[in-house]
Amino acid sequence: MDFTITFAKLFFISLYLMAPLLGILSFLIVILGQIVCRLEKWSRFDALYWSFITATTVGYGDIRALRKTSRAISVLIAFIGLMLTGIIIAVTVNTASIALKKNIDPGAIEKLKGKYEGVQLSATNVSADLSWLTNMEKKSNNQMTITSPNWPANRHPNYRLDLRGNWAEF
Repeated sequence: MDFTITFAKLFFISLYLMAPLLGILSFLIVILGQIVCRLEKWSRFDALYWSFITATTVGYGDIRALRKTSRAISVLIAFIGLMLTGIIIAVTVNTASIALKKNIDPGAIEKLKGKYEGVQLSATNVSADLSWLTNMEKKSNNQMTITSPNWPANRHPNYRLDLRGNWAEF
């Protein structure tokens, strides 16, 4: 529960700090939508609806721009909408990361380390410990043969890994 409270507080503070930029981008979307409204002779509400549907890249298709100028403006609206959405997503991810760091339980991390021995856990990358690999040979057809002494006895120890990451017995 502490994580949720910390996340909510930080999220709304971050949105408050980003409000001028978010407001400018939203204002641009509305203004450009109203320009298209005049060109296409739509109602103001239809233009507002269309501009935010275009900005979020949903694009239902129930209202669409027919003139070339309107279409060019719709591309600009979509680009601005991507920036707006990207900023909100970045704020959300950053806030979740900070809240997690503040509320993380070191005991839980130790339990995970013990449970997943040999797997490196990291916030930036997740990679398996491949120290059990003892022999690697590159084949001429861009495949790699891997031999492991620790492989279960009921399986053939030689496997092939192609460039797509698919494993196959040989």
